[in-house]
Amino acid sequence: MKIIDLHCDTIGRIYRHEGGQQNSLKKNCFHVDLEKMIQGDYLLQNFAVFVNQDETKQPFETAMDMIDCYYEELESCREYIAPARCFSDIINNQANGKMSAMLTMEEGGTIQGKLSCLRNFYRLGVRMMNLTWNYENEIGAPNLIMNELGIPLFQKRCPKGLSKFGKEVVGEMERLGMIIDVSHLSDGGFWDVVKHTKHPFAASHSNAAAVCNVSRNLTDDMIRALAGRGGIMGLNFCEDFLMDGKREPGALLDAMAAHVKHIVKTGGIEVCALGTDFDGIPQNADIKDASMISLLLERLRKEGFKEWELEKICYGNVLRFYKDVLK
Repeated sequence: MKIIDLHCDTIGRIYRHEGGQQNSLKKNCFHVDLEKMIQGDYLLQNFAVFVNQDETKQPFETAMDMIDCYYEELESCREYIAPARCFSDIINNQANGKMSAMLTMEEGGTIQGKLSCLRNFYRLGVRMMNLTWNYENEIGAPNLIMNELGIPLFQKRCPKGLSKFGKEVVGEMERLGMIIDVSHLSDGGFWDVVKHTKHPFAASHSNAAAVCNVSRNLTDDMIRALAGRGGIMGLNFCEDFLMDGKREPGALLDAMAAHVKHIVKTGGIEVCALGTDFDGIPQNADIKDASMISLLLERLRKEGFKEWELEKICYGNVLRFYKDVLK
């Protein structure tokens, strides 16, 4: 079964030399590398440029360096994987026996309040951007509220909407053909995206709040709105977004199946995809890396999912979405 993953943070770990200089896209000790993707039968991996604004005073420049790292890593693996900027690139790469890589941006603060920076990222191949990460920026606010001691209140949802500039950003993203990603975004920001856009958008790595009540997950109304627009949401493999309580062996697979069932029941089969968040989360106890996603498919088959439904979840919905949105 071919796999498309909407979100991983592997390039950032390689860029920061985590685990030593020897780690590369070709082979590393992380969740995603070339060998693991081949074992997992990947069709496409979305690679996020993630810049933590708490760790740099130059987010745009850091993002540019990370984009350079992305292309250098792809060049070293060019026999097996090639960049994709549109739907036809994916099809052509597959015809040439190669997987595809798509460049995304996690943290709209990297554009530093400038549409020109957004356009330059698009010119360099960025095809999807999270409007926020965990900090408020010029675009809007995240769905993360802290108490007076700085402790996250994970079940409290943020009502703040997009700023005036944020509304300009989503308009420009639609004009360019860049995917608007609402994962991490506040509730008010989500509904502003619905109000101020016309095209399908994505929640690249978010689960169902009805199954696991944390603010990073989407409410049922959000899932229905996303589905109604022709959008997609990627199942996040982070344990804290999957379940509460004791995590016995197999419990996370059960929770993942519960999220998929709820998302499909709420928004229909067309909205559900995969967005692992590999290399941005601690290791999932049941699916340790990109080579093991077949375990989730086995679990979903036990729940009664048919092969055509699994094909949609694993890659078909994303391909349809890319064909609709990317220019």
